[in-house]
Amino acid sequence: MKTRFLITISLLIGLLLPSACDRGPATDRPTVALVMKSLANEFFKTMEEGARNHHAAQATEYDLIVNGIKDELDVSRQVQLVEQMIAQRVNAIVIAPADSKILIPVCKRAMDAGIVVINIDNKFDADVLKEQNVKIPFVGPDNRKGARAVGEYLAKQLRTGDKVAILEGVPTAFNAQQRKLGFEDAIKAAGLMVAASQSAHWETAEANQIVSALITEQPDLKSVLCANDSMALGAVAALRAANKLGQVKVVGYDNISAVQQMLQLGEILATADQHADQLAVYGIEYALETLKTNAPPADRETPVDLKTATSNEQ
Repeated sequence: MKTRFLITISLLIGLLLPSACDRGPATDRPTVALVMKSLANEFFKTMEEGARNHHAAQATEYDLIVNGIKDELDVSRQVQLVEQMIAQRVNAIVIAPADSKILIPVCKRAMDAGIVVINIDNKFDADVLKEQNVKIPFVGPDNRKGARAVGEYLAKQLRTGDKVAILEGVPTAFNAQQRKLGFEDAIKAAGLMVAASQSAHWETAEANQIVSALITEQPDLKSVLCANDSMALGAVAALRAANKLGQVKVVGYDNISAVQQMLQLGEILATADQHADQLAVYGIEYALETLKTNAPPADRETPVDLKTATSNEQ
């Protein structure tokens, strides 16, 4: 009887106490989840390193979970990662969405669960946010401004009427759209001609294939404006293989380490630095601030700087 009584009491206690997976963080520190795009992209590896360094310096202030997807198009996996963070009951999610529209509903579910959500890198679509009746603050650079600065620097090296091509990012990504617009602003102002504009989906290999075809179809092409540096690497490789390196000028966006020597060599003319090592940190700090103050959401613009051979020597 005594043994049966003890078993019954133990069972009742087990039913009344929440399971470990329901309790959320084991400490009093808030848990911040960083959900990024492709970890195959050096830009996001740098972003991850910056976030981990920030956390290491403030380990007593918050806990950090870092996640990413295999490539820029793996949107469904990124949705799953957010759902996992909701299930783990993190306090905040800092997200660089692979798609500006599709990730909004799951982020709204996170907010409905009491989780602070901060949008970095790629801004959520304003119309979809309005439809979902949700406000998610964006912490990041003005991508159009950065791309325009790169395009203006390039235009000084070209002549009115010269043919150029644009390699776009993922068409559904807001930052891809804004960078294309920034390039177009500079191209129009300089009187250049857009001979082609198509998406290489942020990917080096796809950019290589597109540029290889373009320089055959457009032998008088003078420049390729790439919406990120990964695509710029693919463009340079295609030009090198065709013995046209230097004849066709290449610009990019991100200032990843792989392009910095190419800037010095003149293989890439210019890029834009949005400070990948700090971009997640800006979002994390805003999330921690919001958890403390419960302030209403508001966007925050972060720096983006033109980088050339000269500026990267500094």
